Amino acid sequence: MRALQHITYTDALAELQEKKAFKRNGKVRRKFYEKQMLHLHRELVKLQQWCIETKQRILLIFEGIDTAGKSSTIKEINRYLNPRKARSVALPKPSDVEAGQWYFQRHFKQLPNPSEMVFFDRSWYNRAGIEQVFGFCTPEEHERFYRQVNEVEEMLVEEGILFFKFYLSISKETQARRIKDREQNPLKSWKLSALDYKSLERYEEYVALRDKMFALSGTIYAPWCELKVDDKKRARLNAVRYLLYNIDYKDKDKRLIQGVDEAIVTLHNASV
Repeated sequence: MRALQHITYTDALAELQEKKAFKRNGKVRRKFYEKQMLHLHRELVKLQQWCIETKQRILLIFEGIDTAGKSSTIKEINRYLNPRKARSVALPKPSDVEAGQWYFQRHFKQLPNPSEMVFFDRSWYNRAGIEQVFGFCTPEEHERFYRQVNEVEEMLVEEGILFFKFYLSISKETQARRIKDREQNPLKSWKLSALDYKSLERYEEYVALRDKMFALSGTIYAPWCELKVDDKKRARLNAVRYLLYNIDYKDKDKRLIQGVDEAIVTLHNASV
């Protein structure tokens, strides 16, 4: 069974400083980010073409507290991909019929077909976090989820699906700033909901459930790639590098994908 690799290079910070990649506030400069991301986009296009030619299936799920940047990260990765073979899934609240089904059932309807990449903007891990925080599931349903999820994901990997799990972690201060930005920016106001404020109030509960999720569902075959996303640009660069490093696609330029930044990426695969 394929095991995802955690790759770091300890001189990542020195390399970034040498290239004058940081602004005074410590975040990656836009010019540096755009240049680096353009190279990575070329590799993503190669990856997708390989996926189409070999009829491979790739599934990526993105989790994180509200305002962490799940949707925007998926949008950035998808920027130059063929939309006929790259699909983003953001499921609404379950219908009455779906609520009576096996919990994973409605998600499985969205699994990638041959030659397809599918990005889940939230996933079955709602039951590990938001549903538990706000009482949308019972404690028994929450624990049943953990009794099933590792076997479910092992079956996906055994089936040959290339499966990646990303968790976007932000500080409480960053979450508060992003909520304020949504309040003040008319182009982002549609993103704002009452749940954003409630999530901020219960930030510590989310963190505790996140750590429980890492401990109970981080496996060798489906580890959690945690990204610190207070600096969105730096996190996105590392998300793409991690993805590309772990797939041996055709004409891969390994010089561009030598590692990830250990200050940004943490792998959780304690459970086997």
